[in-house]
Amino acid sequence: MPKSAPRPCTYPGCGALVHDGSGRCVKHQRTEAKALDARRGSAASRGYGHKWQQARESFLREHPLCKRHQDRGEIVPAVVVDHIVPHKGDQSLFWRRSNWQPLCKRCHDIKTATEDGAFGRRPGAGGGGG
Repeated sequence: MPKSAPRPCTYPGCGALVHDGSGRCVKHQRTEAKALDARRGSAASRGYGHKWQQARESFLREHPLCKRHQDRGEIVPAVVVDHIVPHKGDQSLFWRRSNWQPLCKRCHDIKTATEDGAFGRRPGAGGGGG
């Protein structure tokens, strides 16, 4: 399959050619990632401190398999406790165990990226699980 022609980086004032179709050169991809991290704050400031780590470990001991794989009859270990409905800072929803599900990293990454609008999708546009 033919490659598309390189295009200029879409960062204002940058003319570096981008060959991977991402729209931004490596320098500006890093710049945007750092800015996003600064806006999000630390894991602890978002509620994922010691208390969360203890709750997470307990939940994964009780629910050791990825829910999405288990629903398909597959056995894959869970390593992430996912908030089914994103809590967006709502501490009541954050700690509601009925809003938690065990997922493998791949399923969690796909779910989160789909919700956040990554992979070129609009947020909430649907998508699969791994």
